[in-house]
Amino acid sequence: METADRGTAAYQGPRLLADLDWCLAQAADDQRGALWRLAEPGRQLDANLVRLPPGATVEPHTEPDVDVLLLPVAGHGTLRTEQGQIALTAHALTWLPRGSRRSITAGPDGLAYLTVHRARTGLRIRLPTDPQALARLEQREEEQEGGEAACLLPRLCPHCGEVAAGAKPAVCPACGEPWD
Repeated sequence: METADRGTAAYQGPRLLADLDWCLAQAADDQRGALWRLAEPGRQLDANLVRLPPGATVEPHTEPDVDVLLLPVAGHGTLRTEQGQIALTAHALTWLPRGSRRSITAGPDGLAYLTVHRARTGLRIRLPTDPQALARLEQREEEQEGGEAACLLPRLCPHCGEVAAGAKPAVCPACGEPWD
């Protein structure tokens, strides 16, 4: 039997990580965002079970760094891309290549989906590159903080470093990952 480390001292071998139907059943009806996330030490992938309530939207965004697999597991919704709309139904696997612009809207019965992508390394702070968008962000900061610059850390997505425009959202509008 091979005793190699498999790339990490925490390697424990193949095993069941989660029963997604059970995770959905155990969550409160009004619970949204990440219901489960892959948290294995030394992993090379990230995965999240996300639930959106009826009519909720993940705002349009572009994921510049990683390809994402999106697998609806309950409910239905609509994925909007630059190429058009894709119906999201349970067990219909969708590929979202890096660089593609997309948004998700849950249907009247809500939407639960699993996302899987390569793990990101480190937190990156990304301010808007558009000068007008950056000026609007700075103006909001001055208005909200009495004219002094505020720390943006609480408004940074822990996954992609995008700055939230206002209050902490349930799901990052830039990368689609659940906000911690």
